[in-house]
Amino acid sequence: MRSFLQRLVGQTGDLEHEGDETCIYAVGDIHGHADLLHEICARIDADIRRFRPARPIQVFLGDYIDRGPDSRDVITMLDQRRRTRSMVCLLGNHEACLLEFLVNPDMLAQWRQFGGLQTLMSYGLTPSPNPDASERRALARQLIRQMPPAHLAFLRSLPLCYVHKRYFFVHAGVRPGVALNQQRKEDLLWIRDDFLISEDDFGKVVVHGHTPVREAELLRNRINVDTGAYATGRLTCVKLEGARRTLLMTGNRAARHGQCDG
Repeated sequence: MRSFLQRLVGQTGDLEHEGDETCIYAVGDIHGHADLLHEICARIDADIRRFRPARPIQVFLGDYIDRGPDSRDVITMLDQRRRTRSMVCLLGNHEACLLEFLVNPDMLAQWRQFGGLQTLMSYGLTPSPNPDASERRALARQLIRQMPPAHLAFLRSLPLCYVHKRYFFVHAGVRPGVALNQQRKEDLLWIRDDFLISEDDFGKVVVHGHTPVREAELLRNRINVDTGAYATGRLTCVKLEGARRTLLMTGNRAARHGQCDG
């Protein structure tokens, strides 16, 4: 029997249409900033109205929550938006931590170190700076009560990856030397150095976030669109039309264009 990831890659591969004119907008890590999400969505919508691509697809690369103040609002916006558009929201390591916290409250000892408390506060909870075991269990129960059922359904529905033609979309990256349909969940959500320093041809161009960079990286084997929105105020989207790559960003930065034959 094929693994879950093999089935997932096969299913997303089935969505490909040879010779189609699909245009994909891939958005980096949002981290609890509803204002930046609203702005990048407005830019995407304006771009679609202007250029009228035949098949626009929007892919959000995970890490919608934590760090910023608006995690609840971000999930609401994404859940509502995907009901009216061709859109894929992927699982990020931060969403994975939230889901783990609900079944294992002790996860908060780790999760709080990279923004989990801000997510709890966005749902109206009032955690102490360093909750003990008893408080962690209480917070997990409170979050389940406070979280709208639609939010939990949204989080549980998030796939690990999405495949279209030459591109493989994932939150963190892939393990070099391992076939795309054999990748481990841990690597897809957490990998950094081994992936980032690799010059391997992964079989497809990997489009990812997870590791903040000053400027989006448009490389032959991968594209990184995590520009540290929670710290910089710059949320980045890459528009992919075949080999053509265009960057859309929040703030006052003008769009940049790139071409790659790979």
